[in-house]
Amino acid sequence: MNSAVYPPLSAPAANMFGNVPGYEGMAAGGGGFLPPPMPMEPVAPPQPGPTPDEWSIPILSEDAAREAFKSYVSAQCCYSKNPVKEGVITNMEPFNTFRYRLETFTETRQTEPAEKPYEGEQADFYTQPAPQPWEVQTSAPSLFTNHSEEIRVPFTSSIKECQSCHGKATAPCDECKGNGYEPCSVCNGSGNKDNESCTSCDSTGRKRCTTCDARGTTDCTTCKGKGKLLAYIKLKVEWTNNVEDHVVQQNSGLNVDLKSVSGKELFKNSHYLLYPLTGFPNPAISEASARLIKDHQSKYGQASRILQQRQTVELIPITKVNYKWKGDSHLYFVFGNEQQVSADNYPATCCCVVQ
Repeated sequence: MNSAVYPPLSAPAANMFGNVPGYEGMAAGGGGFLPPPMPMEPVAPPQPGPTPDEWSIPILSEDAAREAFKSYVSAQCCYSKNPVKEGVITNMEPFNTFRYRLETFTETRQTEPAEKPYEGEQADFYTQPAPQPWEVQTSAPSLFTNHSEEIRVPFTSSIKECQSCHGKATAPCDECKGNGYEPCSVCNGSGNKDNESCTSCDSTGRKRCTTCDARGTTDCTTCKGKGKLLAYIKLKVEWTNNVEDHVVQQNSGLNVDLKSVSGKELFKNSHYLLYPLTGFPNPAISEASARLIKDHQSKYGQASRILQQRQTVELIPITKVNYKWKGDSHLYFVFGNEQQVSADNYPATCCCVVQ
């Protein structure tokens, strides 16, 4: 047993954490999400729409469309390259569309009772008032970056006896069941092997337990051999960038999620709380801005603290490419700044068999 000298036990009663101001009603398993304090900053003024300067996107050239198609087909294991080599582009049509993106960066705080092996920490419970949950200092990440942190709330720590080992710091060894020795695996505990004395165990039929070094006990897994636990209130802080997109409907026939691609940025602004974007030439963007900002401020403003919001409008390039191969008409799409390709019903596929 560990013979170190510990401070006297100072653990509060099981329900005393619930009487700490700001932590009332906290129970094992978590105290729930804590409502944030009322916001102190004013909201942003209404945001005008961007001016339509340089909104055009250069038309995709046939060479660029063919090269994007070639890269796409090369990446598919079962696609023949013949349509790329022999196909003739007959028409290219742009279907550029707008994407509105709203990001709401939030902070949530949750408390729960916690314990850890005692490692000499000061028992400061009730030495002075504990800070309120939203007053505890944290190391916030950069804006719009997901991050989490767990903090021991100051002035809530106390020392208690480990209930798993009753303060003994040890527990019976699981391997040898507390005996310190195990049956010899060579002679199965008989002391003899093939009518001769077992040389592995010197005919004793048993061997020292290597797990506990023949002590019969191991360190308690709960207190890590300390015999004591530090009880405290744990504050769990989580920063989350909540992102939602709205892509204006386009009638090109392209059926892919455009989240994986970027476009030409037309407008971006951020503030503590945003007003909807007004006066945008495409009314669907203004409608999406009003709807999403209202939804986010209602959804995240209750149990979280909104730290910053950011809205972005992009013009996503989409080109529909028609081509002929072996007398039949086919098509594919090139989209995004990354020039990704979508080619449903590719005319020259084969069945790959993996041996």
